[in-house]
Amino acid sequence: MILLLQDRRKPKRGDLIEIFRGGFEHWAIYVGKGYVVHLASPSDVAGSGVNSFTVLGDTAIVTKELLSVVAGGDAYRINNKNDEEYDPLPPQKIVQQAEKMVGKEVSYSVTSNNCEHFVNALRYRVSRSDQVLSGIITALYWACFWCSKIPL
Repeated sequence: MILLLQDRRKPKRGDLIEIFRGGFEHWAIYVGKGYVVHLASPSDVAGSGVNSFTVLGDTAIVTKELLSVVAGGDAYRINNKNDEEYDPLPPQKIVQQAEKMVGKEVSYSVTSNNCEHFVNALRYRVSRSDQVLSGIITALYWACFWCSKIPL
């Protein structure tokens, strides 16, 4: 069970930040002084970027914003969950790569190139999204369940 409270630990440069949006998680990478780098929809970049992150197209903009702005009123936590499976790059390298990407338009796909893929690639050089894998497993489970109920 995850307690949905603001993480009271102070993030370190290169930490992954998981923001709970209710139904999905948004991911960012902490780059220092209260700022994160994350993917935002092109329409969010024109506005404030607060809480709205809904990329329905096939592109996103790499953006640097205050964590407090990106999280808005949503709970978040530091979540370097893959540190035991993969060796993270040095923090200065993670931050350097993240900041070099700011302002760039990148391809986006909910299933194969989302914000979680983005931050994992920066921290570990591995593009991975556990929420996509979890969603696929859940969908397969329910498909099998409902197919088993259909009389042949």
